[in-house]
Amino acid sequence: MQDFQLSIIDEPYTTSDGNGYRQTALLRSNEKHHNARKEIRLGYISAIELYRLIKEEKPIKLDSVFIDDFDLHQYRINEKLDIKKGIVLHDFTVTNSFLVSSSDIDFTYAVFEGAEACFDNTVFVAPKINFANAHFRTENVSFSYCHFKVQRTDFSYSFFKGNSLSFKNAVFIDGVKDFRYIDVEKANINFVNTDFGHGDVFFINAQFGTGDVSFKVATFGDGAKDFHYARFFGSDVSFERCRFGNGLIDFSKVEFGSQKVSFNRAEMGKVNLNFEGCEQKTGRFNFKKVLIQGGSSNFSLVEMPDTEAVFSSSDIGMCTTSFHNSAFKSLFLQSCHFDCYIDLRVKKADFLDLSDSIVRDIVDLMPYDWTVDIKSVNFEGMRLVGRMYLSWDKNRVKSMINNQPNLSNRSKCEQFRVLKQNFNVTGQYTDEDKAYVEFRRHEMAALLDEMQQKSTLKSFFYYPVYWFKKIVFDYMGLYATSPSRVLISVVVCWFLFGFGYFFIELLGVGKTMSGVGNPDNISVFAQSFYHSAITFFTIGYGDVFPMGVSRLFSALEGFLGVFMMSYFTVAFVRKILR
Repeated sequence: MQDFQLSIIDEPYTTSDGNGYRQTALLRSNEKHHNARKEIRLGYISAIELYRLIKEEKPIKLDSVFIDDFDLHQYRINEKLDIKKGIVLHDFTVTNSFLVSSSDIDFTYAVFEGAEACFDNTVFVAPKINFANAHFRTENVSFSYCHFKVQRTDFSYSFFKGNSLSFKNAVFIDGVKDFRYIDVEKANINFVNTDFGHGDVFFINAQFGTGDVSFKVATFGDGAKDFHYARFFGSDVSFERCRFGNGLIDFSKVEFGSQKVSFNRAEMGKVNLNFEGCEQKTGRFNFKKVLIQGGSSNFSLVEMPDTEAVFSSSDIGMCTTSFHNSAFKSLFLQSCHFDCYIDLRVKKADFLDLSDSIVRDIVDLMPYDWTVDIKSVNFEGMRLVGRMYLSWDKNRVKSMINNQPNLSNRSKCEQFRVLKQNFNVTGQYTDEDKAYVEFRRHEMAALLDEMQQKSTLKSFFYYPVYWFKKIVFDYMGLYATSPSRVLISVVVCWFLFGFGYFFIELLGVGKTMSGVGNPDNISVFAQSFYHSAITFFTIGYGDVFPMGVSRLFSALEGFLGVFMMSYFTVAFVRKILR
């Protein structure tokens, strides 16, 4: 009671509900407000009188009262009861009141029965308030707008059977808030706008039943926020716009059941955020527009194989993040901001979305101990300032991008371009070539799509250009990334022209002639291939020369030979220089 001075006055006090008390508790503020001290008048009831009502098993409905030194432990001693004896409290209602004690305010093993147990707008002042092992069998339990001016709040092992449990707008000062092993059977749980203050908050092994759970706009100060092994069975779990402060945030091994889970717009300081091993059967896990100022976030070993996990537009910033060996139906990280290492070596994901994200450090997709099973991925619009580690073959990059439904060739082209640049930076030159080939292929397809959208006539005239590029640049040399492919194309061209000269001579429209006779007695067929070789490779001995249509054919082969040898040189030197 450091904020107020207490005086007990021998004057009757009547509440607004008509309840009368023999004495009045006068609370006078120690601080002046507008040169006056605030005064609060309440009815005064001693703990002894309250014990008498409990013993007589009468309903206890108190409003605007001051109660000092309430202690069920002391009540059991006075009545010579077992220390763990359940004490039944009928329709226990204490609202707009003060409960004050120099030791503990003790409700351990209390059994609340009746329509409700209500403590709305009540101030608790003590070193500790203890509801451990209390049983709330009432339909409604409410601590809304309460002020807990205590160093430790203990609701551990308490049981709630009714339809609602509310701590809406409650305020806790610094210290421990212990809700371990609470068991809520079916109640909707309301911690909306609750201020937990600084200090540790424990919901370890809490059972949240089938009702909805809401911590919307709740404020957690510095200290541990520990929910590990908690189980949520309701349809909606919300931590939207929560402010978590600094320290540990532990949701490891939590079971979320089958429902919607939301941490949208939550704000976190420098934290150790841990969701390791948590589970959600189906539904949606929302982590959108979350701000984390620093520390680490751990989503490894998460089991959400039929759940969409949405982290869109979150600012992870200087926070290392891991999804190591986790399983999701879909993992959305679009428009996120990552300044630190992020481990995306997930065990399974049907779809991974990194579109429009900003990465300034390392994204790790490289599989090691297990296969990274990602069916499709979206890198469109990704700003990769840092590096991304993945393998073209092990990660099946080509199929991951091409498996995206309803994605345009232009979008796929952009994604392969991002990967091509990344592979160059990481020194994966073979993978860079593969990404470059796919980039150019989808770029050509995108140009054709855009022509078709603009005009059918334009696309008709573009088709010859498209197929020329397709054959020469793609089929014949993989865009100068494969010297062996170019060399094979050279041999194929040589043979095709050789056959061409032979058939031209059979048709009688041209032929190849020897200027020195036929000293080697070679056949027309062999001479056609010899002429093709010296023409294609621009040797030009002059012992065999073309006539008729073969002259035109030879000119075309000479040009193609120069082009193909240059093509081979570029591809070969490109490989060697790397």
